[in-house]
Amino acid sequence: MKTVTVRPATLDDAAAAGELLNAVDVVEGGKAETDVDEILAEWKHPEVDLTRDSWLLHEDGKLVGYGLLWDESGGERIDIDLYMLPGRPDGARLLLDRMEARAAERAAENGVGRAVIHQGLHVTTAVDQDVLRERGWRTVRRYHVMHRAISPTADTMPEPLPGLCLRACTDEADRRQAHALLQESFRGHFDFQPRTYEQWQHDIDAENADFSLIWIARLEGMGDVAAMRTRNDRITTGWISNLGVLAEARGRGIAGYLLRYAFWYYAGLGRERISLGVDTDNSSRALSLYERHGMTLDVGVDTWELVRPV
Repeated sequence: MKTVTVRPATLDDAAAAGELLNAVDVVEGGKAETDVDEILAEWKHPEVDLTRDSWLLHEDGKLVGYGLLWDESGGERIDIDLYMLPGRPDGARLLLDRMEARAAERAAENGVGRAVIHQGLHVTTAVDQDVLRERGWRTVRRYHVMHRAISPTADTMPEPLPGLCLRACTDEADRRQAHALLQESFRGHFDFQPRTYEQWQHDIDAENADFSLIWIARLEGMGDVAAMRTRNDRITTGWISNLGVLAEARGRGIAGYLLRYAFWYYAGLGRERISLGVDTDNSSRALSLYERHGMTLDVGVDTWELVRPV
């Protein structure tokens, strides 16, 4: 009989966790995409208490499962990540028992009557989906990770859009403006969680992001109308984290211009691929925009939800 143990993670476990996550990446998507620095950044985030919000599952000393919980809402919405090597339904139950209980505890600490727990899982997740369903989890949304090959020859600097100019976030005022633009442009979208400027900065610091890779778009006669946040620290791809245009400025080609600008810029950095995530039910028709610009499906990710009284 195997010896099974569950304990919190420590910073010294980051390398082992990285090996596990990359093994799961290969099973689910065919390629390893997790960097140890990403794991450490998440574990050091001020909203995560590793001793209470992380779980490592070992079988006979081998790490086979990992869970992390965080609370961005300060209310009923609690997020978790769960990674399991395939064929371990009992291990999934063991971790979910602890994670769901902790989510209810966090929601109670926030003064609400229920926990609405979300997790994003690859459509071919190694986590046993029957285990999720038997516990009351259900899928509520599908996201696509889109990607596109880029090169300096194919992706030249886009033709200027009349009246539009871009600037990088080189000072504090611009950073605050980029935050405000992204908050406003995504307000009302599914799963949007408001973030204060300080929280947003922590998120970016956790990604080791470069503020020069965040741009603000200004349109003549309207002022600042859009922002694009990107990052260049992922192993296999450049990444567009957010691309938001204020409602009153949509339909003018601004989002497409920003997208083409990112293609050109990241090709110039030597990247061969650029990616982003999109809600397939997004009412702003973002999915069709990305498809028109040559982006195709890389992987699908389902949002699973469990509602649990506290």
